[in-house]
Amino acid sequence: MLRHGCSYELGLGCLIMASALRLRRFFTASVLSVVVLASLFFTFAFSAAAEADPAPNLPKVCFSPEGHCASVILDQIGQAKHSIRVQAYSFTSREIAEALIAAAQRGVDVAVIVDKSQTSERYSVLTLLNEAHLSVFIDYCCAIAHNKVLIIDEHRLITGSYNFTKAAESKNAENLLLLDDPILAKAYLENWTIHRAGAEKLAIH
Repeated sequence: MLRHGCSYELGLGCLIMASALRLRRFFTASVLSVVVLASLFFTFAFSAAAEADPAPNLPKVCFSPEGHCASVILDQIGQAKHSIRVQAYSFTSREIAEALIAAAQRGVDVAVIVDKSQTSERYSVLTLLNEAHLSVFIDYCCAIAHNKVLIIDEHRLITGSYNFTKAAESKNAENLLLLDDPILAKAYLENWTIHRAGAEKLAIH
């Protein structure tokens, strides 16, 4: 006689098979639950990380005169926590100078190297930086010190053709590149240090 497809003689075997099937279903459901929970956990974790830093390590490019490149510089200066190193050829942007001064006032170590032309440039911000007691150095190394560089917290780097001037922001065709790259920033910082060693410190009045 059969019951549910099994004879009484095979009842024990059917019972074992049924138990195995139930266990299989249980473990399958458990594994699926773990996978779903893990997926949800990582989704929330990555979402939180994205909210904390929406674009980590991504390069950013900006082109003037329509790109509002000064806002990129001001934003990065505002985020600085430890140090800012600047190399500038022409530096007449008061808002960038004021952002550097504000950074120094909140404890960021700020130092600036400029081309020698800035000592006679009518609209140079050297006096403003000097009066705020920032460390400013005049680079006499070459025909012109044509660098345009900011190194922030030893890992973020801003460079390009963009001078720190109103003309670069609103009139000229310029480019600006922002990178979060500690290795590249280190190379630029080493070059900054070489120029600093050969530059003359602007006397504080």
